[in-house]
Amino acid sequence: MDLFCEFLNASRYYNVDLPALPAIGKIIKLEFLMRKTMVVGNWKMNGSRQNNEALLEALIPYFDSLNILEVGVAICPPLPYLEQVGKRLQGTNISLGAQTLNAHEAGPHTGEVCAEMLTDLGCQCVLIGHSERRSLYGESDAVVTAKFETAKANGLMPILCVGETLEERHQGETESVVARQLRAVINTLGIEVFEGSAIAYEPVWAIGTGETATPAQAQAVHAYIRGILAEQSPDIANDLSLLYGGSVKVDNASELFAQSDVDGGLIGGASLNANAFAQICLAAAI
Repeated sequence: MDLFCEFLNASRYYNVDLPALPAIGKIIKLEFLMRKTMVVGNWKMNGSRQNNEALLEALIPYFDSLNILEVGVAICPPLPYLEQVGKRLQGTNISLGAQTLNAHEAGPHTGEVCAEMLTDLGCQCVLIGHSERRSLYGESDAVVTAKFETAKANGLMPILCVGETLEERHQGETESVVARQLRAVINTLGIEVFEGSAIAYEPVWAIGTGETATPAQAQAVHAYIRGILAEQSPDIANDLSLLYGGSVKVDNASELFAQSDVDGGLIGGASLNANAFAQICLAAAI
């Protein structure tokens, strides 16, 4: 009870309105997760050394000092800031992640980053096939699969991103698009590659638009994803963490995370606000 009181006092100090917690647990490192709740902050192409330091100074005390969440938390900053953020996260229970990688080993690939570089900087996870990588930079299912394989081979937790565009949803193609993206990996690498991995469903039409899939819509697609995996391995399907990523905010996080097949979130814009990201992580603990 003393720890809970300490937590409440800290929340007042940092001016955060926090939801009620059912129990006191702990933050857990991502490498130990077996269908545990995860919240991953994707900073995208945002930040500066000064802003990063201020954000982390505000964010870390919520998690590190109190250790109250049974949630795996990770932050994926832009490549130039991986070292800065990684050093600041040392000794905390927040993991460092990357936003992408190149499928090749070190060599003549100007402007790219390989898996060995990410692990050298202390990364533990990496986003694979984010919708912005697929739509803006032409990453095909084959490229995404190769990146997934490279991440696994180098000890990184790959978080495979799948999801449909607004046009595809309107045409009733949500399931076929998601199935294609999943089976591209399964058919090439085998279902076992998803052990120790994660999947994020991110409806493209809900990313950065303010639009969000309803909890029922999110649950339906997550259940469909788990069903595809279960066709090959019920155990892997049951153990895999499925995250929702599509304009998750403080006011919708609790309802989204309450769905039976939603195991946390991939958080974009809200991860740039310490107050909002902390509250979303707390919502995931309920």
